[in-house]
Amino acid sequence: MDATHRLQVGPDDDGKRLDVYVAECVPALSRSQAQRLIRTGHVRVNGAEARPSTPLVAGCIVEVDVPPPEPDTPEPEALPLTIRYEDDDLAVIEKPAGMVVHPGAGHASGTLVNALLFHLSGLSGIGGKARPGIVHRLDRGTSGLMVVAKHDAAHQALARQFAGRRVEKLYTALVWGRPEKGAVFDRPIGRDPVHRQKMSTRAPKGRAALTRIVDVEPLGPLSLVTVAIESGRTHQIRVHLSEAGYPVVGDPVYGGRRRGAPAAVTRLERPFLHATRLVFDHPRDGRMMELSSPLPDDLQGVVDALRRAAARPDGGRRDLPPETP
Repeated sequence: MDATHRLQVGPDDDGKRLDVYVAECVPALSRSQAQRLIRTGHVRVNGAEARPSTPLVAGCIVEVDVPPPEPDTPEPEALPLTIRYEDDDLAVIEKPAGMVVHPGAGHASGTLVNALLFHLSGLSGIGGKARPGIVHRLDRGTSGLMVVAKHDAAHQALARQFAGRRVEKLYTALVWGRPEKGAVFDRPIGRDPVHRQKMSTRAPKGRAALTRIVDVEPLGPLSLVTVAIESGRTHQIRVHLSEAGYPVVGDPVYGGRRRGAPAAVTRLERPFLHATRLVFDHPRDGRMMELSSPLPDDLQGVVDALRRAAARPDGGRRDLPPETP
């Protein structure tokens, strides 16, 4: 169970930084741990989230939620997992939507790592005990292909390809609006300076990120798009498309949930984003590995319904009302 600390700032701490105050007042909490809790929304000042550098005022109330410690080594769990390819060096798997990639605060079990430890024999240790085999990640709500390393040499070789932007990564997304085929979004991405649980191109120290629209299928006020990314920043596709005016349908964080949406869309319980294609060189012999993944049933059902509506004589206008913010 989480431990919650409710603290009132005294006169001696007036003007002190929030992260310093939290580290001093919560037992066994370092300043870096305090900063991590603040950035992930576990600390509130007078009921509102704040930044680590926020200066405190005497009399204000600071609430700190400290999650329980996570186990050092994840346990294998017999969770369903689709393996698209496997050999002695690596595996390519389908991450289900809703599954966190590795254990962390609030997710000690039920993660992809727990499933990998059950289904695969041997995983690389470069990522540490909590992230065996993990070379790259997908957001919790995103489904699709991931490559997993079975030993350290394979992990290092694959990581070099990702870092050198030599891995082809294609995604399928349903978005609001009509982006232009061939459009390129090339703006750095980092932690939003105000909303610390979001990413943004307004971050003062963003990292280079490039997103490209490969194909577009119009579906009323929506578009089914194929997206390529040359980098792999957190929330990259969701951020770039949203800030360009084309938020991913079903995304509650970046404006993808809207009133007046088609019925098939309103039933969607996660962002419509799926990693459909992965191309890389095998770390042992260099042969090109090409793997693809069909849309899962929840996403394919939405596409089928939208296509049926668009094919009707009225163009599906009864089911696809004008876009409403």
